[in-house]
Amino acid sequence: MTEEELFDRAMAARQHAYARYSHFLVGAAIEDDSGAIHVGCNVENAAYPVGTCAETGAISAMRVAGGKKIRRIAVVAGPVDAAATVFCAPCGACRQRIAEFADAHTQVLLRDDRGVVRRFDLSGLLPAAFGPDDVLPASPVG
Repeated sequence: MTEEELFDRAMAARQHAYARYSHFLVGAAIEDDSGAIHVGCNVENAAYPVGTCAETGAISAMRVAGGKKIRRIAVVAGPVDAAATVFCAPCGACRQRIAEFADAHTQVLLRDDRGVVRRFDLSGLLPAAFGPDDVLPASPVG
């Protein structure tokens, strides 16, 4: 899948976001290590802390489908009243969630409405990450 197609999937997911409170729609598309694509969108809640991020939804979809490792993730975001998108990096909690199923070289891709793409390795967004290998003993869960 091309980078453009991955962004198209993220944009399609963004259209399903539920952003009643922030009016800020986010879509994410993950390509896993088998090449399968999994998408998610943000879903807000009146009790703000219990909403979910698009990246979290995409990770859950990946796991449900049997995916184990994130190869790359594309994120698009912007106001609900416009087709325009802005650069929006994953929040700290999502960076940690991505790290659980990725490695330092996993690509995190962001795009704005002009088509400008910013590319990051996960290590650039979450340096010195705490990950599954830091927890002892290793969990037998796959």
